[in-house]
Amino acid sequence: MSYFNCPEPSEEEIYSDDPVETVLLPRTSDIGGFEVQRALPSAKRRLVGPFIFFDQMGPGEFITGKGLDMRPHPHINLATLTYLFDGEIDHRDSLDTFQTITPGAVNLMTAGQGIVHSERSGESQREMQSNLFGIQSWLALPKDKEEIAPAFDHIEKEKLPIIEDNGIKARVIMGDFESQKSPVRFHHETLYLDIQMNKGTKLPLASSLAEEKAIFGLQGHFKVGDTAYKPGQMLVLHPKQNMLIEALEDTRLVVIGGAAMDGERHIWWNFVSSSKERIEQAKEDWKNGKFPVVPGDDKEHIPLPE
Repeated sequence: MSYFNCPEPSEEEIYSDDPVETVLLPRTSDIGGFEVQRALPSAKRRLVGPFIFFDQMGPGEFITGKGLDMRPHPHINLATLTYLFDGEIDHRDSLDTFQTITPGAVNLMTAGQGIVHSERSGESQREMQSNLFGIQSWLALPKDKEEIAPAFDHIEKEKLPIIEDNGIKARVIMGDFESQKSPVRFHHETLYLDIQMNKGTKLPLASSLAEEKAIFGLQGHFKVGDTAYKPGQMLVLHPKQNMLIEALEDTRLVVIGGAAMDGERHIWWNFVSSSKERIEQAKEDWKNGKFPVVPGDDKEHIPLPE
């Protein structure tokens, strides 16, 4: 069976010379002593489907004795999704969850009405030089799900479907792709693909794949339409155009997106909500110690920014 065939375009869905609507250039930030490239949110674009926050972590390395130290901090009205290409991170949260995430697996934490978590390099990682490379994203929750009970789900990489054909390998992290469905469940229609392409291969993406979608290059130059792009850029695509990705060299990229959200979302520090008043309440709750603690990591926390 041959996958990745080009769909026949309809009158409203055409292949365009330039299917890219906006190019987002990430800015550098710091999380727990580790440099990241932040593509979302952006002044040009706040959301792509439910994705409201998108950080490329690394690739980078820690010397012996050092590691990631993201101290306990709160979230509301969103879900966080961590996906690694290299390295390990220990996750702890106020639900008394402890989970080490490794490359290819998924950590999905739903904050809902409120959760606190930390992310650190484990002791075994600190005993040697270690690497870290991955994506951390935040997904906005639909308005009627913003205050649901917090939850945590871990999905091993073996449970995520992989499609491999003609020099292209695609792992379906969330959503549906080429008749394969991810077991990762979320409260909003979401698409998330990890794609590796050999030099010279071409991958079609139909407009029907998701209402909103974007490409983020991780490795290798590739072409979309008539334009070549380098890694480290987020390409927000036109909603009603089919398109082709052509790998100009060995390439790795992710495709994210989903249905448009049900209205505007506000973001301040680690809080996302459709309500500014809810964010103000969360700020006061964190400042006054009303969030739960993280068992096993309750000696320190990140204070509310001034």
